[in-house]
Amino acid sequence: MTTTLVPGPPRGAPRSRGARRTAVAWLFLAPFAVVFLLYTAIPTVAALGFSLTDLRGTDLRHPLAVDFTGLTNFVRLFQDTTFLRDILNTALFVAVGVPLTMAIGFVLALVLNSGIRRLRGTFRTLFFAPVVTNVVAVALIWQYAFQADGTVNKALGAVGLAGPNWLDDPNLAMPVVILLGVWRNFGTAMVLFLAGLQAVPEDVYEAASLDGAGRWRQLRHITVPLLLPTTLMVSVLLTVFYLQVFDEPYLLTNGGPLGSTESVALYTYHQFGAGEFGMSSAASFVMLLMVALVSLVQFRMLRPRS
Repeated sequence: MTTTLVPGPPRGAPRSRGARRTAVAWLFLAPFAVVFLLYTAIPTVAALGFSLTDLRGTDLRHPLAVDFTGLTNFVRLFQDTTFLRDILNTALFVAVGVPLTMAIGFVLALVLNSGIRRLRGTFRTLFFAPVVTNVVAVALIWQYAFQADGTVNKALGAVGLAGPNWLDDPNLAMPVVILLGVWRNFGTAMVLFLAGLQAVPEDVYEAASLDGAGRWRQLRHITVPLLLPTTLMVSVLLTVFYLQVFDEPYLLTNGGPLGSTESVALYTYHQFGAGEFGMSSAASFVMLLMVALVSLVQFRMLRPRS
């Protein structure tokens, strides 16, 4: 009886195949890696280095005059009453803007998911339009609308009410700026909540209905718990946006009146414009730390319980 030997694959074949796959993977990753290094990693490391120096605009021609100051810029920041005020302003943006944006987005998502199925696409596009609308054009319209003789005060005058000069009043400018942020972002929250609602199985609601659960109980005990991952994502995204809010206060009031609408991001911009590159870099890292801490707290609070 003869035995036929079947030749196996060459010893180097599996290794060479794996090497080719690795090379192809790195080839696809290379464009992102280059962009990330050039526009994120290197600038971040450079900004961290600037935050530890007394670099100013006047030092650019004399780089040897820059001194290492350690954490001095961070100490100066928290001794600056303007920066502390801007932290409170930013906290107000988050505390009011995030819940209001999420509430409007959630309610609209519920309505679109249950009551207006035929025109869902039309209304979804209509409500999402503020997200993609040019913010500069929108800010100009809002500036005109909230002037002393603007559209809002004309509407109030039509019913016998005298409207104030909204954007020149330190107590009223902030609500207008927050309202613009909410108007720009509720469409994002709505689309995300609507996607989460459409992922909930219909048979779950049918079973609850057969057990006698009304709409309110279904919302409380089915919809809200099953939407917890979506709620977490929306909350984190909106919080990051409002912590870094810049466009709205810059375009509407440039941080005024009397600094009542200046955010930490706008403070960073003003410091950079004044040539205080070290202070500006330090402020940007404080803002980064704020974003990381708040996001971590939200993940801890809203993550699903096993």
